[in-house]
Amino acid sequence: MTGYTIDRTDAAAGVLFILFGLFFGIQSLGLEIGTAFRMGPGYFPLVLAVVLVIFGGLILFNAIKADKDSAPIGAVAWRGLLFILPAPIFFGLTVRGLGFVPSIFLTTLIAGLASLKMRPAYALGLAVAVTAFSTLVFSYALGLPFRRFGPWLPF
Repeated sequence: MTGYTIDRTDAAAGVLFILFGLFFGIQSLGLEIGTAFRMGPGYFPLVLAVVLVIFGGLILFNAIKADKDSAPIGAVAWRGLLFILPAPIFFGLTVRGLGFVPSIFLTTLIAGLASLKMRPAYALGLAVAVTAFSTLVFSYALGLPFRRFGPWLPF
């Protein structure tokens, strides 16, 4: 007979999702909720709280696994953590000073360095492509009001 085990990391994540969902759901009840057609300030937080609780329940349910399915947790990808996590922080800190175009280029380049398989030429190509696409979509197509090049640059 196959036994079942509980993946503690998934179970902890599921419980955290449920607790955060309950916390924010209870907090949003203090605000006017309204209806789907006339949403009050508490409607959207309550909907997100319900989604968190549902996701938490699904993750918690998924934490129960048969013994044959359990696999050991691999090593921590430190390189990925050191490059992926600071990338959006770098973008947030430099977008006003450098402008959108240089910030998105450098952010993509930093995030590209997270993979050992990414060659420098591919990382540069990816950064150029993401920068061009983002500039076309956000600046020209959507017309968002931001500076393409900021005051920190001489041009």
